[in-house]
Parts: sequence; C-alpha cells; structure tokens
Amino acid sequence: MTRPFSTAVADGIAELVLDNPPVNAFDTRAQFAMAAEIEALGRRAGVRVIVIRAEGRGFCAGIDVKEVAADPAKILDANRGNYDAFAAIHLNPRPVIAAVHGYVLGGGIGIAGSADVVVAADDAYFAVPEVDRGGMGMGAHLQRMFPVQKVRHMYFTGLAVDAAEAHRLGAVERVVPRDRLREEALDIARTIAAKSPVMIEIAKRSLTGVEDGSLEDKYRWEQGFTFEAYLTGDSQEARTAFVEKRDPRFDDT
Repeated sequence: MTRPFSTAVADGIAELVLDNPPVNAFDTRAQFAMAAEIEALGRRAGVRVIVIRAEGRGFCAGIDVKEVAADPAKILDANRGNYDAFAAIHLNPRPVIAAVHGYVLGGGIGIAGSADVVVAADDAYFAVPEVDRGGMGMGAHLQRMFPVQKVRHMYFTGLAVDAAEAHRLGAVERVVPRDRLREEALDIARTIAAKSPVMIEIAKRSLTGVEDGSLEDKYRWEQGFTFEAYLTGDSQEARTAFVEKRDPRFDDT
C-alpha cells in the first residue's frame, strides 16, 4: 500500500506532504501512520521545525466518510486516529507550521488547529461540515483558531470562512498566492530553525502549558458526543446521503 503522504528533511526542516487524491481524505490506517510519522519527526535528530502541507485541490477533507459509512464501528478507530494525529502535532517538541490551500475541512481543521503557525494560500477556506455528515468534533481545534461565536456560526451552519477573513480574525499568520505558499512556510521555518533548538522546545512546552485548558481533553470530550451522534438514525442517514450524493431525509422529532 502506498503511503498517502511523504516526508523529506533538509536544513533542519521536515516537510510532511499530504497526497491522497482525490480530496486528501484519510482512512484509519493512514491516520495512525501519519500520527506515528509526526511523532517520529519530533524525535528525529536534526529536525528543528515541521511543515505540513499538501498536494492536490485542497489541504485535507478529514476522515474517509465512506469507510465509516460502510462500517459504523470504524468510528472508534477514526476517533483514535484523529486524536493521535492531532496530539502528535500539538504536543510535538518541535514547532509545527501548517501551510494550507483550498479546502480545509473536518480533520484538516484538526491539523491546522493543532499547529503552532498557519500560513494560507489566498484560495484557502475553512469549514466544519461535521453536523451535515452525522458526526461531531473539531470544535476544540476550531476554537483555537477563531472566536467562540464565530466557531458556533461555522459549526451550526457549515458555512466556510475564507483566507482573508481568517487572517483578519487572527487564525492565520500570512495569506499568500498559492504558488508562494510553500516558500512562505519555509521562510518562517528557517527563521525558527536558526534559533536555539533547546530554547524553542522549552518555549513550546511553556506556551502549550499556559493555553486555556487542555486541547486534548477538550477534544476527547467532543469525541464522546461523536460516538453519541453515531448511535442515532440521523447520523447514519447523513453519512448514507453523503455517500449516495443526495440530500438527507430526516424525520421530525
């Protein structure tokens, strides 16, 4: 099986590139593999900064909904895979820069919301279609990027925020043309990589420790509601409708 991502290291900077056509959605095996790779990069001698970017039409569409729709029990592995991947980023001893373009959906929000710095192409947009897919999750990571009421509007409506608005709200550090995205992320990475790795590691641990609550605990709380949602008929109908490319039919309650 070909890995749906690749890794390269040069001059103290590791690049992990998501590349799983057509939409950069990841099944449970890929999620666990990505988590293990990010953890390994954080321990690898000579790596001072990690950049996560993607090939294709968009950054990441999240979990493989078709996999979970075919076997609802897979939600347990999907939850764990997401948790491990996002924690590997957020708790990594090395700073992690997410360079995003196109759609940043679901698990893509988890990656960006776990990162230390986000750089966006001018075609990037952020959204959480979880409610429309019969699931929960990413609220904690989204709230690390956007104000509380913006998060709720995005979550309840499923509507997207574009790169310019994300920059205005402070969710992304820079917005650049798509063809400049990689170089812009590497420019920030080089600045960080030139500093004392010991001091940067201490700084990251310090900053993570003073965040408002534990991101991992908040996400685990959300995952309990993901499991609750998956026990409902509406969740199954939402996933089935998505796979069948039709509008869902919900009964009145």
